[in-house]
Amino acid sequence: MSAIQANPQPAVFEEEAALIGADAARAKRRRPGRLNRSNRAAYLMLAPMVVLLGIFVWYPLANSIYLSTFEISFYQDPVFVGFQFYEYVLTAPKFWNSIWVGFCLVLLVVPAQLVIAFLVASLLRVLNGRLAGFLKTTIYVPTVVSFVVASIIFVFIYRERGGLLNGVLGWFGIDPIAVLSNPDLALGGIAVPALWIGVGVTTLIMLAGMLDIPDSYYEAAELEGAGYLQKTRYITLPLLKNVWLFLLVTLVTATIQQFELPLVMTFGGPYESTTTPNLYIFNQFKDPTPYATSFSLTAALLLFVVLGTISALIFRFVKSDKAIDG
Repeated sequence: MSAIQANPQPAVFEEEAALIGADAARAKRRRPGRLNRSNRAAYLMLAPMVVLLGIFVWYPLANSIYLSTFEISFYQDPVFVGFQFYEYVLTAPKFWNSIWVGFCLVLLVVPAQLVIAFLVASLLRVLNGRLAGFLKTTIYVPTVVSFVVASIIFVFIYRERGGLLNGVLGWFGIDPIAVLSNPDLALGGIAVPALWIGVGVTTLIMLAGMLDIPDSYYEAAELEGAGYLQKTRYITLPLLKNVWLFLLVTLVTATIQQFELPLVMTFGGPYESTTTPNLYIFNQFKDPTPYATSFSLTAALLLFVVLGTISALIFRFVKSDKAIDG
């Protein structure tokens, strides 16, 4: 009896070893790849979305790639030409010019939109009551305005004679400026309404990300003597990384595909300085040449590749973080 009390550990180890051996035996008897109930439920919930993606995304994409290898005409049977139209598009200077115009528009709109949205969201975060609600409504109102309506409004603002912009400049003795007729200014004139319309949604998304950050982080930083700039640098900006990633991808892909603003405001001019990729594809589709349909379809597919590459690079360099529990 005294020997057992003096050394109880071997019996405990033997019991644990037996349990481990039983678990290993049960794991060995399981079939590899066998789905449990939770996995089956997950796959059943994902199945409708996979079916919808297959019908409305993957099949149309595969069919578009197939059709791009044909010379399509509304009056004759399609003629197989292989990858001939890809060569035509890739060697077309106007196609690459439209891509460059899209990138320039992104540089004008996206950084300014992110900075303005962050500053306004930081202000809204510390406000309460009716003032906060009024500012949220005010910042969101331009979002409900369509791009066509905004285009017409800003065309009147930019008018060389009688326009609001030149009227204000006239008060300071500055000569009238033909914004939309100047190749160096026209793209910037388009960037302003794009920024005006998009900043509302961006601000609210940024504000939602800020409100998701636990207040305990800021309280701990204040106890350590951190000021506003330090809390912004070491808490707010890093913890908004997922929001930055989402906004960066969506804003870049949406801005480079801008269509309504350059179509209504400048028709892609002057001298194609505002011809974005989507507007270029639209103009090619209207071209009376027999291969216009195939050419525009191929250009759209190559634009899809460009946008996919940009998104992949953003995801590569800006990696997302796990969510933080409040």
